[in-house]
Amino acid sequence: MNIQLQFLGSGDAFGSGTRLQSCIYVKTDSCQILIDCGATAMVGLSQYQVRPNDIGLILVSNLHGDHFGGVPYFIVDAQLNQKRKRPLIIAGPSGTTEKLHSLMDATFPGSSTLKTSFSLEIMELEIGTRYHFGDVKVLPWSVVHAPEDPHHALRLECGDKIIAYTGDTGWTENLLPLAAHADLLIIESYFYLKTVKYHLDYKTIAANAANLQSKRVVLTHMSEDMLRNLDNSAFEYAEDGSIFEM
Repeated sequence: MNIQLQFLGSGDAFGSGTRLQSCIYVKTDSCQILIDCGATAMVGLSQYQVRPNDIGLILVSNLHGDHFGGVPYFIVDAQLNQKRKRPLIIAGPSGTTEKLHSLMDATFPGSSTLKTSFSLEIMELEIGTRYHFGDVKVLPWSVVHAPEDPHHALRLECGDKIIAYTGDTGWTENLLPLAAHADLLIIESYFYLKTVKYHLDYKTIAANAANLQSKRVVLTHMSEDMLRNLDNSAFEYAEDGSIFEM
């Protein structure tokens, strides 16, 4: 299977380094997916000429605006501008349905009850359950965040290739099996040395690098502090528009 992954947004919540928010486009032989859909996702799709109607699945790692805030715009654009007909699945952690309806009505009042011209399915994924979406298998993974704030990492099996994505999380030994044997590990590196609760930093990633056992490690979701220190990084790092072939 041929797999192409492109970062349509590789930044943090605050536009550090003029980067767009989290949004990763994955294209396989038979399906096209977004991993996260931050508030700037529509800009990224347009800038890198990805057609929204080609996307059949949006996987959401958490319900923060920089990972999830673009979903209402994607849905309303699909109905009003793209004249979408093919089904769309939005799959995220516990609470996705309620949060999406609230966010849609906050951004476009009444849009949560909009009758769409396409089938729209909202799924709430259970950690540890493997889901099949065409030729892609998705396994939500437990990470460290506030109990009232559902987050999960994601491990995607695309044929014989594996993509692991941490989303937002503090360090946990559970990241080691998430990363094990992955062809590409996409890992948050919010700060360089500073430790922030529920987030990863470069210092911690580097200290555990020998145990990650991934073929490639790519840093993303970086603050201004981390961006200033990229010359000191031993890992690859994402930029908006970066493409990785597998």
